[in-house]
Amino acid sequence: MKQTIVQKILAKACDKDFVAVGDVVEPRVSLAMSHENAALVINQFLEIYKETNLEPKVWDPSRIAIIFDHRVPAESSKTATNQKKTRGFVAQQGITKFHDIRGDEMGICHQILPENGYVRPGFVVCGTDSHTTSHGALGAFAFGIGATEMASAWTLGTALNVQVPPTIKVIVNGEFSDNVLPKDLILYLIGKLSAEGANFKVIEFHGEAIRKMSTSGRLTICNMSVEAGATSGIVVPDEETINYLRNTAGVTDEIELVVPDEGAEYDQIVEINASELVPQIACPHTVDNVKPIDQVVGTRVEQIVIGSCTNGRLDDLQIAADILRGKKVSHSTRMLVFPASGRIYQQAIENGIISDLMKAGAVVVNPGCGPCLGIHQGALGDGETALSTTNRNFKGRMGNPVSNVYLCSPAVAAASALTGVITDPRKGVN
Repeated sequence: MKQTIVQKILAKACDKDFVAVGDVVEPRVSLAMSHENAALVINQFLEIYKETNLEPKVWDPSRIAIIFDHRVPAESSKTATNQKKTRGFVAQQGITKFHDIRGDEMGICHQILPENGYVRPGFVVCGTDSHTTSHGALGAFAFGIGATEMASAWTLGTALNVQVPPTIKVIVNGEFSDNVLPKDLILYLIGKLSAEGANFKVIEFHGEAIRKMSTSGRLTICNMSVEAGATSGIVVPDEETINYLRNTAGVTDEIELVVPDEGAEYDQIVEINASELVPQIACPHTVDNVKPIDQVVGTRVEQIVIGSCTNGRLDDLQIAADILRGKKVSHSTRMLVFPASGRIYQQAIENGIISDLMKAGAVVVNPGCGPCLGIHQGALGDGETALSTTNRNFKGRMGNPVSNVYLCSPAVAAASALTGVITDPRKGVN
């Protein structure tokens, strides 16, 4: 029987030769990830042991990762207390994949996992965050779950009641034009499929343009697969995957590439020509409200945001710096930059990227989810508009329900910072 990547991964994790779409399985978990919401998981985990005489003990502390990233540094006593509670639990359980608020060790969970080699092809990765789909960029089946489900995973080492999903095959051929980026591809795809078009399905990426895409770009498209409703996004692992794991993540042990069978059955096949793509903008207040940039050029923006788990990597910051170098951000707007990890922040300092951004007028904040969440950094005023490289633009997403958020690529964001209005980066900005 022919299988997709995810069918193969789930079959192996269940010690089976084959699983069919629709089967309900309980695969072994390769990695279980949480951020500050680990405090909620801890409560549920301890509840499991409440009526027993057993000492609460996670199934395998080496397979649990906890990263503080959503509210860093802590913005309230409640957050600080929950972080304190989590630190105690981590120490008690011997969890070593723990990233506290500490220099180059910190960062957004969806960047920390790949850059530290915590995710490998063929892994089953579950996380208490919807954008856990990011890690399909490395050929893993990665999906989000709730706190109660995670408590079960911590206890048993398996993911409960996982229904084998159907798969949408997306084939992207051709070459991207200058200043058209992977973010434009995924926004275009979300607009094409709609916010519910991939509900409970996997999006499996193929094609020449994907094979030539860096792991950074792959992380972007898998990260936002959930915005089309997908359970997960996944890229067929290849030499780029191995190169990233060896040279960036420092992985030295064996890497096994899991690829789909020729003739695997797909729920839908979507073909895209990358050379025909133009910069895309997701307009308020849904991610699938996507328009080509020429339909929104000239829209005034008060805040530009570059960063996040979607577009806060070194190449994203470099793209912005190249556009901004020697120029100044418009006085009618403000620009916030938040790198995806401490390591990226340090590299951007060493490469002069941070200096270029700051000289242009950008404000660089610490690695974390920051303005994307709008809880303690970068909130918008009443009636203000933001143009952001983040992944969601729902009403209130940046801390104010009477503001507007548009989503774009780093190139569009940087070009627009110079003019104070949405600007096409392909046309140059003086």
